Amino acid sequence: MSLSDADHELVTAELGREPTAAEAALFENLWSEHCAYRSSRPLLSAFDSEGDQVVVGPGDDAAVLALPEPDAADAPAAERDADDYGDTYVTFGVESHNHPSFVDPFDGAATGVGGIVRDTMSMGAYPIGLLDSLYFGGFDRERSRYLFEGVVEGISHYGNCIGVPTVGGSVAFHGGYEGNPLVNVACVGLTNEDRLVTATAQEPGNKLVLVGNGTGRDGLGGASFASEDLAEDAETEDRPAVQVGDPYAEKRLIECNEALVDEDLVLSARDLGAAGLGGASSELVAKGGLGARIDLDRVHQREPNMNAMEILLAESQERMCYEVDPDDVDRVAALAERFDLGCSVIGEVTDGNYVCEFAGDADADPADREVVVDAPAEFLADGAPMNDLASEPPSEPDRDLPDDEPPLDEAVAAVLSAPSTASKRWVYRQYDHEVGTRTAVKPGDDAALLAIRETEPEDGGGADDAGSDDSADGVGLALASGANPKWTAVAPYEGARAVAVENATNLAATGAVPLAAVDCLNGGNPEKPDVYGAFEGIVDGLADACAALDTPVVGGNVSLYNDSVEGPIPPTPTLAVLGTTRGYDAPPAALDADRAADSELLLVGAGGDALGGSEYLAHAGGSDRFPTLPDESGAADDLGGLVASLAAAARHESTLAAHDVSEGGLAVALAELITDDAGVDTTLPDRVAAFDETPGRLLVQTTDPEAVAAAVGDLPVFRLGDVTTDGALSLTVGDESVALSADAVRDRRDVIERELA
Repeated sequence: MSLSDADHELVTAELGREPTAAEAALFENLWSEHCAYRSSRPLLSAFDSEGDQVVVGPGDDAAVLALPEPDAADAPAAERDADDYGDTYVTFGVESHNHPSFVDPFDGAATGVGGIVRDTMSMGAYPIGLLDSLYFGGFDRERSRYLFEGVVEGISHYGNCIGVPTVGGSVAFHGGYEGNPLVNVACVGLTNEDRLVTATAQEPGNKLVLVGNGTGRDGLGGASFASEDLAEDAETEDRPAVQVGDPYAEKRLIECNEALVDEDLVLSARDLGAAGLGGASSELVAKGGLGARIDLDRVHQREPNMNAMEILLAESQERMCYEVDPDDVDRVAALAERFDLGCSVIGEVTDGNYVCEFAGDADADPADREVVVDAPAEFLADGAPMNDLASEPPSEPDRDLPDDEPPLDEAVAAVLSAPSTASKRWVYRQYDHEVGTRTAVKPGDDAALLAIRETEPEDGGGADDAGSDDSADGVGLALASGANPKWTAVAPYEGARAVAVENATNLAATGAVPLAAVDCLNGGNPEKPDVYGAFEGIVDGLADACAALDTPVVGGNVSLYNDSVEGPIPPTPTLAVLGTTRGYDAPPAALDADRAADSELLLVGAGGDALGGSEYLAHAGGSDRFPTLPDESGAADDLGGLVASLAAAARHESTLAAHDVSEGGLAVALAELITDDAGVDTTLPDRVAAFDETPGRLLVQTTDPEAVAAAVGDLPVFRLGDVTTDGALSLTVGDESVALSADAVRDRRDVIERELA
């Protein structure tokens, strides 16, 4: 990739001369789709990013959110006001590392984790949790399994080494990712008002200090590489564009960053990611309306004879750029030395252009230095023109269900054992999800739950009862992320809305209500009208659903040009949602056998009466429209009210278990609930009722069904059947029945672990 003729003309006109080689390369990277969002930025204004809880919204390395006080943690965001929020903040961000993970799955995924963690650090926060949403080609393909295993190994190695727990996420398999997998990683951090740092440079005369690993030649051109379709020979030809991570250096950098923030030494910060030093330093000063003068020879390097362009654009990992008061530079250097990290004073903030000088010798006379970059910082960071692309709206399939349906036992077995629906235990057992001692609900349930003990009252008692259990004192932070490519491939707009509802319902299953979301919007080549039309659909679908959920979208990432020789990926709107509840307890997603005799199993919420995008149709064949979502069917006045009602059902004192209905429909959700000692016996009218994947529904085991029905207001509540003590799923659909023991369910759901053993 090189600077296009049109962009070259713009740059030449702005500079009043031909750009230098370093300038051309810098503009090429900073004006790439990956950095400048040239095709997507015109669409992103659809998202609502404001709210009393939003301290820092889109545009920084990560968003910053104020957590509600414990006694307001269960209230929907729409019912809170500014006084309900305390002084404990969390940061939230998401990134993609898609192309690098195809070329080198281990290092590509590992450095994706490292990058989003540094985004968290640059806000003055300590990382406390990771979520990974992963998408691969068909599980029966050898190449897909190789990528899958390598990506999971890279995430687990890096996350485990740096001591940040990977607490949740999702995995999907779909033929559309055969030549281009997706690796989307979100991170949550913890900070407060006094420790908050932003990426806005403050004042001319302050020093720019680079702390971390030495700069090498790895990752050169990574931003432009991420903005191209993957070629057939990408695995070998593009390997130099993939960074190589060092998690042990990252761990030292995390602790050094904490020390720097503790001592109030950081005025602004940016991590070195896309476009390396050139990207981080120019964006830092551009946000402050300032400039910089940088001596590239002063950058500490790990390889000899690097030229200016390499120093400027290498995406070597584990590096941070800090703005520091001149009087504090020596202390910053001392702390970097304490943590065995490199430290360079590379320049200073100015009120002029962004200027980089280079001589090839750190000891060269200043008069011998060549100016290799001299351009307005704001033009570098924000001057890229937006693309005006043709769009072709997608069509929705008609109902054409198979005439010859598979037998019920075969259909249930197929859906249970489909890799996207099956157990992901093989994945999350490789992650250390308990390091940090905050993980209250572990991977495997609908959402993770982290204990934010910093929100507990200082007297150790609850707001209403000083003698209450500690578990009810603080704010529990619920986390979920993912997307369903089958949904969005069938109906981009409706499928994206369903993705938002599904993630919010995952939170509700723990009793939590949404606080905010970040998105990672993945699409193919936007220059193809049908691809761009589908991308528009997922943007609008997410935006509309999140607005209806009263959930501001406070940041995100866009990854386009995810095409390969296999074709474009399905439009994939990964959404990571963060929610709150009072306390750190949540109902399990498994039936309670001890209360079988005096409990009932309820379905809260209505189905959408369609099978479009379902795992069932992927097995049985045929087509259908996408299910009608709850707010379209009149089952709830709004999605925010729907999710708040579901959360109230999960929190109800009579609730013994709660589990959402999504991939695979009721048949899979019921099978996931049973244990060796607790089963369920239920009857459903037809295949649509059994396999419809409409989100926004919750299975609830309760000892007081009338009270739960009252708690959810106008939502429909259905009695599904008896909770048994035989540890079996007994399911009747129409005139067919199937019975599966807990062992049989586990056997079918353990397909990933069995195949990769």
